[in-house]
Amino acid sequence: MPRDSIRLDTMSEFRKLRPVARVYITMVALTGAAVVAHSFYRLTADPLPTQWLILAALTLLTGSFTVKIPSIAAHLSVSETFVFVAVLMFGAAAGTVTVLLECLIILFWMKSSKPLHQILFNMAAPAIAIWVSATVFFAASGIEPYSTRAVPLGVLFVPLLAFTVLYFLLNSWLVAFALGFEISKSPLDIWRKNFTWLSVNYFSGASVAALIVTYTEKLDISLLIVIVPLLVVSYLTFRTAMGRVEDTNTHLSDLNKLYLSTIETLAMAIDAKDQITHGHIRRVQAYAVGLAERLGMTDEKQIKAIEAAALLHDMGKLAVPEYILNKPGKLTAAEFEKMKLHAGVGADILSAIDFPYPVVPIVRHHHESWDGTGYPTGIKGTDIPIGARILSVVDCFDALTSDRPYRPALSDEEALRILAERRGTMYDPLIVDTFAQVYTEIAPQLLPTIVPRAVLSEITSATQSASRTDTKAAISSPNALEALTMYELSRALAEPRGIRGTGDVVLTHLRRAVAFSQAVVFLYEVASDEIVARHGTGEVTDAVLGLRMALGQRLSGWVGANRSMIVNSDPVLDLGEVATTEGLRLRSCLSAPLVSDGQLVGVLTLYSEVPDGFTDDDRRILEAVAGQTSDAFRRAIDVGEPDVRQEPVTLRVQKSVEASVLSSAARG
Repeated sequence: MPRDSIRLDTMSEFRKLRPVARVYITMVALTGAAVVAHSFYRLTADPLPTQWLILAALTLLTGSFTVKIPSIAAHLSVSETFVFVAVLMFGAAAGTVTVLLECLIILFWMKSSKPLHQILFNMAAPAIAIWVSATVFFAASGIEPYSTRAVPLGVLFVPLLAFTVLYFLLNSWLVAFALGFEISKSPLDIWRKNFTWLSVNYFSGASVAALIVTYTEKLDISLLIVIVPLLVVSYLTFRTAMGRVEDTNTHLSDLNKLYLSTIETLAMAIDAKDQITHGHIRRVQAYAVGLAERLGMTDEKQIKAIEAAALLHDMGKLAVPEYILNKPGKLTAAEFEKMKLHAGVGADILSAIDFPYPVVPIVRHHHESWDGTGYPTGIKGTDIPIGARILSVVDCFDALTSDRPYRPALSDEEALRILAERRGTMYDPLIVDTFAQVYTEIAPQLLPTIVPRAVLSEITSATQSASRTDTKAAISSPNALEALTMYELSRALAEPRGIRGTGDVVLTHLRRAVAFSQAVVFLYEVASDEIVARHGTGEVTDAVLGLRMALGQRLSGWVGANRSMIVNSDPVLDLGEVATTEGLRLRSCLSAPLVSDGQLVGVLTLYSEVPDGFTDDDRRILEAVAGQTSDAFRRAIDVGEPDVRQEPVTLRVQKSVEASVLSSAARG
């Protein structure tokens, strides 16, 4: 018989239950107590014959043989037969007391400590179910207990069928509602998935009970000889079958865990390629699954699809060059087009895998926009898979609240404000609104939501890019001012100079062609694999000299590592609080690598107080100057002139709400 016990996986005390669950369990327990008390009162007023003791003994004996039902906290017992016999022979009160005995023996043999409220519920629910269904059976059919007057099997058949159905529905639904209230899932889904097939046990028990009461004039030892062996065989058969089911479920669970761990390992390797901490995919996964459940999704295949897609949504970044993924500044139009390829490429790669749930559509469309302006296909509204709409919101939120090479992390409030601004254009309004309400509740507990600033250097570290360009060859058609600057600069650098002398000459000539507020010459130290601020001009030069950056760190370090220029990035990402000192706010940055004979010499970086203060002409001029002066700076290093400052400078990178948050959504 199934005694469907509530197993509260994470809450073992009654006060920790949800309010609705506490109220429901209390009501069932009190009702059950009233039913049991009424049944004992009826039996006291009209004592049962001694034959009932045989049923009680059989119930206690067969109740000891229980089988655990796979996937739910319920047990099956063959003693159900004697509960039906007690009802048919002696009435509703006798059946209630018999089912109470059955519950007690099952709880005893389960040998597991349970909270008091679970024990009370497990006894109350079946008592209510059998009393109500038995009372309705006798009242509706007009049949009296067999101990008073027997009826033919043909007369009993239809009423007994109705009685069995009602008993099963009441017993299973009482438990399904309790589970639903506790774990916030639909009781209908719980009942349909876990309880429907258990009805077979009820009908088999009712069938045997009908034969016993119809063809046995009295209950005696002969009943034990005939019935008990059949019940024992049924028990052994069912236990073997359930054992096989349990083994199969365990095997499938182990395979699923292996499958997911393999996916996660691959996903983490992909995530590392764009220099994002490995916690990113885990956080996105936790947010996505949690948000899907809060939106009322109950389809297990959809939940599994979202869980896997969250790990694999950036698979297509394998096709995006690293210098684009890790670029500290804004992406150019051409670079953004390459970045956009990752959604379709990732889906095409995953299409070769025969997923048991719809992962590929989520990956393909997680950058589509609600208004149809997204990519790769431009679908809109509810045509976008629900999993993709969920993933796009949580992916953007985690990207905004994490440090990235192209901007520092934003606060949760700033990120939510940006999501709200994009509500109805980029993102599904319902999903944005729901996420804003529950994001603190579904946030992963074991992983930081925001990467500590102390590891910003790890976030921005980049490998040497295979895409290298000859900066001298990149210069084309300089105007007269550029030509004059290059000519005078070459003459001024003809004689050997130290670092300060070379720096003064270069920056003096450069200022004639490019407007900047601050300039810094970083030179590369091979031993430490760092670039060091060795010379500069501008208001914050004294504060900057001596600053060290690991190759790949911050803006200038990224330029040195990748030997690629950046244009109009935020100087806060490079100089930290120095860029926002009193009376000065540096707002844009232009940086170029110094390379001589294929070897990194350093980085030449200019800063401006004007937002987007550097033009394409400025970029071309600095590229030309860097190409022409790299040899001079290498010779200046060989001169061995001492540093202006030897002690390293530690700078704190601050947040900048003016960061390019759109890049967060594009790069994920």
